[in-house]
Parts: sequence; structure tokens; C-alpha cells
Amino acid sequence: METELALPSPPSSLSRRLALVSMRERGVGPEQLRWIATDPEIFEAFYREHVEAIQGFVARRVGDRERAADLTAEVFLAAIGAARRYRPGRGTPKAWLYGIARTVVAVDRRRIGREQAREERLRASALLDEDDAAQIEARIEASTKLRQLYEAMDRLSESERAVLELVAIDELSLAETAAAAGVRPVTARVLLHRARRKLRPELEAVSAEPTANKGDRS
Repeated sequence: METELALPSPPSSLSRRLALVSMRERGVGPEQLRWIATDPEIFEAFYREHVEAIQGFVARRVGDRERAADLTAEVFLAAIGAARRYRPGRGTPKAWLYGIARTVVAVDRRRIGREQAREERLRASALLDEDDAAQIEARIEASTKLRQLYEAMDRLSESERAVLELVAIDELSLAETAAAAGVRPVTARVLLHRARRKLRPELEAVSAEPTANKGDRS
């Protein structure tokens, strides 16, 4: 079990202000991350830096807008609770946060069950206004092959699917993916290769779409 690291002495007022300016411009680095648990301004900088990406990560895996918002909040609450156990050697703050997000979403999936999740995705349309619904309907019609890819991903093991999603959908680098998934980079590369090999026909179909993303960040 991981132990909490003792926090360093609080910085002086001037150095703290300078650090905040730097964090808002460049992001919260490994050295400052543990302070998100005790410093509201550092947490705010960290939150603003990552909230949009985490919202996207959760929304792509959850079909209900309200539940997606709740889970996004849970991710950052969990990050506050885990901040003192962060180890820079195990990955960047971004990869560490994605690892927390994966855990939060996985727990939620187990809690509601697969069938209930599908039913909630259908009911979620009732929460949308007409303009939102029309936009989503257009996106659905334009992404048939992408949905077929998601269905085909059920053939993958949990670890293969996690690595493929983090690289191809969430656009993490292979090193960040490995840290988020809790595996070694060489293992992540092997898992990614296996996943791509199993889904080659579906991946080729998606890459042939006019609006598909070209290239990946493996």
C-alpha cells in the first residue's frame, strides 16, 4: 500500500505567487501536484488545465450527461485524495489523472451494470433540447463505422481495449498510456499491437472515412 509523502514546507508568499503564474501558463508540474490537496489556487490551476480533457474522456465512455458531469467531479475529488501519494517517477500529472479517471469510470460501470448503462444511454436523449439532439443525431449518422469499431472492441481484453482507447481516442502518447493503464511501456506497445491486429478491418474502415482522424500518437 502506498504511503503518503510529507509535504515540503509552504513557500513564501512571493515565491508562491510566482509559482502560480508559472502553473497557470505552463501547467501544474510533478513538483507542485501534491499541493492540489491543500492549496485551492493550485488545485484551480490544475483543474482548469485538465477539466476539458477529463470531461471528454468520461463523456466518451458514459452515455448520460448528468452522470458524466458527476463522474468528472469524482475524478478530481479522487485526485485531491490521492495527491500526497503521487510519485513523479510513475508518470506525468496528466497520465496520473487519466489513471484515476479510468478507475472512476470502471467502478461506475461495475456499479450500474452493462445493460443498465445501455438503457441510460437511450434515456439520455430526453435531457437534450432539440438543437442538441439534432446535432448529436447528425454525428451519429456520420459515424456509423466508428460505432461499429466500438462494438468490435468487445472482442478485446480489458487491457487491450484500455490501451487502444487511450492512444487512439484520448490521444495520449504511449508513455502516458502506459502510466495511465499501470503497465510498462513495452507492455503497452504489445497490447496496442495486439488490439490493432484484432481490429484491423474495422480500423481500416474508420481510417477510410473522410472526416476520420489521420495518424495516431503511438
